[in-house]
Amino acid sequence: MSKDLIRYDLQVQNALKGVIRKVMTEAARDGLPGDHHFYITFKTRAPGVRLSQHLRDTYPDEMTIVLQHQFWDLAVTEHAFEVGLSFRGVPERLLIPFDALTVFFDPSVQFGLKFGAEDEDGIAAPEESVPPAKPVAQPARPTVPVRASDGEAPAPAKGKGRKAEKAAEKAEEVAAEAEPGATVVSLDAFRKK
Repeated sequence: MSKDLIRYDLQVQNALKGVIRKVMTEAARDGLPGDHHFYITFKTRAPGVRLSQHLRDTYPDEMTIVLQHQFWDLAVTEHAFEVGLSFRGVPERLLIPFDALTVFFDPSVQFGLKFGAEDEDGIAAPEESVPPAKPVAQPARPTVPVRASDGEAPAPAKGKGRKAEKAAEKAEEVAAEAEPGATVVSLDAFRKK
């Protein structure tokens, strides 16, 4: 088998990130339509991510934010988006490059995208396969969504503590609500095995 020099897997990832960019640009311009809202999971230490040291310490690897009711100044560029959220009553401004995203999920329509991480050579790492009936917003390791409307940022899910169990239960609830015909796009389907 010959080596994929075109890197179709990266081309597909970039195209799907373009979908997210377009949807977020429209949300920044017009607000969120209907019941749409976004769960966005990203790598906190990815290049270009800008957040306070406190948030980086609290979420050393990955963080999930929810853009629903209380966020402000959403600005979208070609390579990143910036948004204001409140964590435990403290306003924060986050800058998140699209390349840092690992999951984008809109539970109102059960639509999700999951992105694989790339190694130093830019080669996408294999993803876990996601059963078609479950949304991809359910990560392998529980990630606690941070709701701007809650006014508090929950502690990160670590080990098997009560907060991690609650996060896992919430992810299972979201997965249980998924309709059998829910749209799930996993980049694993486009990768060579």
